[in-house]
Amino acid sequence: MSDSCDILISGGGIAGLTAAAVFGTAGFEVICVDPSPPITERDVDGSDLRTTAFLQPARGLLEQCGLWARLDAQAAPLQVMRIVDAGGDLPEPRVVRDFNAADISEQPFGWNLPNWLLRREMVARLAELPNVDFRPGTATTSLFTRTAEARVGLSDGRRVRCRLVIAADGRNSPMREAAGIEVHTTRYGQKALAFAVTHPIPHENVSTEIHRSGGPFTLVPLPDWNGQPSSAIVWMERGPKAVELLNLEPEAFEAAMTSRSCGLFGPLKLASRRTIWPIISQSAERLAGERIALMAEAAHVVPPIGAQGLNMSLGDLRCLLDLAQARPEGLGDEQMLGAYHKARHTEIEMRVKGIDLLNRASMIEARPLRDARAMGLSALYSLPPVRKTLMQMGLGVR
Repeated sequence: MSDSCDILISGGGIAGLTAAAVFGTAGFEVICVDPSPPITERDVDGSDLRTTAFLQPARGLLEQCGLWARLDAQAAPLQVMRIVDAGGDLPEPRVVRDFNAADISEQPFGWNLPNWLLRREMVARLAELPNVDFRPGTATTSLFTRTAEARVGLSDGRRVRCRLVIAADGRNSPMREAAGIEVHTTRYGQKALAFAVTHPIPHENVSTEIHRSGGPFTLVPLPDWNGQPSSAIVWMERGPKAVELLNLEPEAFEAAMTSRSCGLFGPLKLASRRTIWPIISQSAERLAGERIALMAEAAHVVPPIGAQGLNMSLGDLRCLLDLAQARPEGLGDEQMLGAYHKARHTEIEMRVKGIDLLNRASMIEARPLRDARAMGLSALYSLPPVRKTLMQMGLGVR
């Protein structure tokens, strides 16, 4: 009842599936487990209707592991990031600023894809890799480590011996808990509604983030749906208001979201069911323990602003891959994991704090502070060197 491999990945979400594809393509023996089978269809109960924007640096990693060829034709490019301040008395734009990828690159900022579709294509890619064993419906239940190896207990009664455990098992990571690594959590009293819409005015590959109060209202381009321009929306609000919106009848909800969008795309029509998610910030005290590395939401959680969440996760993955390939004989040892923590921890802490500040600014209720926010946006945008630096920082480019 025991198996062995190089790397055991706990978690079969987008981050875990990507890690399995990356390390499998690199030639490592990988077992990836997740307690829930991935839902790979759009309109079924439990499907994840959020979207993920892969920023420029992520594309090379996806190409390297054979995923980008599966995703390219279905991805909506993000050429412009538009920030709208609508913090006046009426829900209408008063400051609009466009951050155009053409100012710093020949490529778009990134490419947007629905999470359910990502899972479908990632699972298909893993099936092509003979050295990757994906086991949906199986959870990790215990962790025992020594300097030379880890032993992981699974919910099916089997045990896995491996050289490295990668915890990609979410914000409530069982492997992080088993390793005794503490986390710091910030709760905002916010929730995010996630859903898809159609609208008569094309998005023209512009991602639009509208700030008023309660949190940003973000429209991210999707490919056309049923012949109509389509966008994914993340609507962040204080918890009680978000629940109230979730429970509105469709017609009333469409009127509310069209108003919150300042009518920039014409009347918005629901093109999916609505889902709701809690908003927190969280960071682990350490990114590694004996024979275990934390990545993705096991290591850090941020509000969905600026497409930072998964792209931070892919930064973790890229770092782990580089270290593993530089010293394959040292996979999972103290030297490798110490280098991983040192390389990633400071950057993660800075990004978590920066996104925390942006989220707090977006929640502002008081009118004078909303006015100050609008002036700050204009001031930052009006200085080209600052604008370009902000765009490069957002992409993770040094």
